[in-house]
Order: sequence, then C-alpha cells, then structure tokens
Amino acid sequence: MNPKDFIKSCLVTESRDMQPVKDRLQSTENVRLLHAAIGLCTESGEIQDQIKKHLFYGKPLDKVNMIEELGDIMWYVGVACATLDVSLEEVMQKNHEKLKARYGSKFTEAAALNRDLDKEREILEKK
Repeated sequence: MNPKDFIKSCLVTESRDMQPVKDRLQSTENVRLLHAAIGLCTESGEIQDQIKKHLFYGKPLDKVNMIEELGDIMWYVGVACATLDVSLEEVMQKNHEKLKARYGSKFTEAAALNRDLDKEREILEKK
C-alpha cells in the first residue's frame, strides 16, 4: 500500500461528525477528564524521556526531575479523582484488590496472560 492510499483508507474510518464531540465538550466534567488524561500522557512521556536519555544516551538519571514528574502525574490523578468523585484511597484499594485477584501473592506471566476480566470488573464495581 502506498502512503496516499493509506491516508485515503484512514479517512474512510475516521469519525467525521464532530457535533456529538462538541456537544460532549460542553460538559465541564468531560473537559476536566480530558485535561487530566492529556496531562497524564504528557508527564508520563517526560518520565520516559528521562529513562531514554539515561539508558540509551548514557546521561545520569535525573532523580530530582523524575520526582517532579511523578508529582505532576499525581496532580493530574488528583484532578481526575475529584472529577470522578472518588478518593485516591478508594482507587488504590480497588487496584490492590484487582491485582491480588489476578496474581494472588506473586506475579506470574501465566496469570498476566490468563486474566479473569469478569472477576476483575466485579471487584472494580464493588462499592
């Protein structure tokens, strides 16, 4: 496939009706969640860049910057938690219970590859 045909095929499957998106962006909650999601990606990329420079370019690992970026990530997590009206404690607890159900007391590749998604969802939906 040549690049021109590829781009043409992309446009066939692209959602072109932007009005529903514009309508959903009228919700302050949706805008806040979008802000948090974009911020999480951005800050995660900055951590990846630090690790890349350390591993592949031989630069010293800038732990001070890594801690700063982790703090920025936590800020965006805080915004998302507030928007979803959930405490960070509840998020951490549900994650802990999900991973305990998935792995028991120890990570294994088999458990990672053979997840019981229904059981995990049940844990996450539990109040």
